[in-house]
Amino acid sequence: MKLPPGPKIPLWLLGLQFEINPFGYLDTISQRYGDIVTIMSGSTPIVYISNPSGIKEIFTNTKEITASGVLNQDFAFITGNQGVLQLDGLVHKNRRKLLMQAFHGARMQACGRGICELTEKMMSKQVVGKAFIAYPIIEDITFQVGIERVIGLYEGERYNKIKHLFASLLKLDRQSLIAKIISNIFQEKDLGKWSPQGYLLHLRQELFQLLSTEVKERRQQADILRTDILGDLIFACDETGETLSDEEVRDLLLSPIFAAGDASGTAISWALYWIHRLTNVREQLLEELDSLGQNPDPMSIVTLPYLSAVCNEVLRIYPTQLFTFPRLVESPIELMGYKLHPGTILLGNIYSTHQRDDLYPKPKEFQPERFLEKQFSPYEFLPFGGGSRVCIGASFALFEMKLILATILSRYQLELIDQRPERPKFAGLICSPASGVRMVMRNRRQYQGKSQSLISDLV
Repeated sequence: MKLPPGPKIPLWLLGLQFEINPFGYLDTISQRYGDIVTIMSGSTPIVYISNPSGIKEIFTNTKEITASGVLNQDFAFITGNQGVLQLDGLVHKNRRKLLMQAFHGARMQACGRGICELTEKMMSKQVVGKAFIAYPIIEDITFQVGIERVIGLYEGERYNKIKHLFASLLKLDRQSLIAKIISNIFQEKDLGKWSPQGYLLHLRQELFQLLSTEVKERRQQADILRTDILGDLIFACDETGETLSDEEVRDLLLSPIFAAGDASGTAISWALYWIHRLTNVREQLLEELDSLGQNPDPMSIVTLPYLSAVCNEVLRIYPTQLFTFPRLVESPIELMGYKLHPGTILLGNIYSTHQRDDLYPKPKEFQPERFLEKQFSPYEFLPFGGGSRVCIGASFALFEMKLILATILSRYQLELIDQRPERPKFAGLICSPASGVRMVMRNRRQYQGKSQSLISDLV
C-alpha cells in the first residue's frame, strides 16, 4: 500500500529540526508534501493530517480508527497509569464524565471572582518601572487555580509543596531533546537523585505520595458539600458501580492540574505578547472592557465578543497543543485517497490546519476579526483537539484565560521590553514563548468610562 509522501531523513534528525524551529519546520513540511504527510518511526508509519475532511474522519470513524490509551503511555510517567489519557472504552467515558463536572455550569461561574482576585494579588507584587517575565507569573496563577479546582487546596504547607512539585516536574519534562539525550546517558549510571533521571523520579515519587496522602485524608473526612474534583471522585462509582480506589483517584487528579497550569499559562502568555505588540488590538480590547463599568461581573467579561475573538486568534496562530492525541488504524481504511493498513498511527496537525490560507487568509497575521466574521467548524479550528480525546477543561481554559487577561489589561499599563518577534520554544506537547515575554509595568491604569472615578479603590 502506498503511503502519503513525507521526508526520508532519520527520525532523530527530524526531531532536532523540529525543536530548533517547530513552526518553520511544520510550514516547510506542509509546503513540500501537502496536507497529509508520513513520517516513519522504525517500521511504523505516522501520518499527520491538516485537512479538515481528513481530521473529521479520524475524529468520527471510531469503528476503524481508535483513540487508544496505549498510544499515550509516554505520558504515564507524569499523569499516572490510570490517568484519563491512558484509559479506553467505557472506563475512559466514565472517568471523563466524572472529571468534567467541576469545569462546567454553576461551579465554574462560582470561581470567576476568585480568579480575578488571585490575578490582582499576583500582579500587584510587580514594581512599577521594573522589568519582569510574564510567563512564570501567569503559570503560577494558573497552577494555583488548577490546584484549587482539582484538589480543593488553597494554602498551607502541603499546598505549597504540591504546587512546587508540579512546576518542578513540568520544568524537567520540558528539557530539550539534547538535554534528554544527555539525561539518558547519565541514566545508565546509578547516581540516585543526583542524576537527571533519578531526580525526576524523586520528584515524581514525592508528588504522588503527597497526593495519595491527601486522597486518604479526604476520604476519611468526606464532605459531600465540597465542589472540587477530588470531592467528586471520592464519592463516585465506576462503570460497574464500585467506588474508585485511592490510586485511581490520585492518578485522575494529575492531568487536569498539569493542563490547567501548563497549557493555560502558555496561552495567556502568548496573548499578552500579541495584545501588547499590536496597539490597535489592545485599544479595542480596553474599550470593550471599559464598557462594562467598574468591577464587572466575571460572567459579563467572558461573553465579550472581541475578547473572545482575541483568545481564539491566540489559540489559532500559536496553538499550545500542536497535534491531536494519536489514533490507531485498526482495520484497512481509505483516507484522502490513500489506503492505510492496521497499525498506522494518525495525528491531526493542529498548527498546520490553523495555517491554511483557504481557511484563514494571511495566516501569519494576528487578526481577531476573522472570528467575528466567520464561525469555524471543530475540524477547522481545534485548539483543544477533538473527538473522544478533546480536552476536558477546554471551556474552563477559555473562561480562565479571559478573566486573567481582563484583570491585567483593565488595571495595569504594561509594555513589551523587546519589540523583536517572540520565538516559540517547543517542549513536550506545548509551544511556549522562548523569552517568557519580557515586560515592564508602566503604571496602574485609570478607568476610562464616562463619569466614572478612577479604579484606585479596587487596587
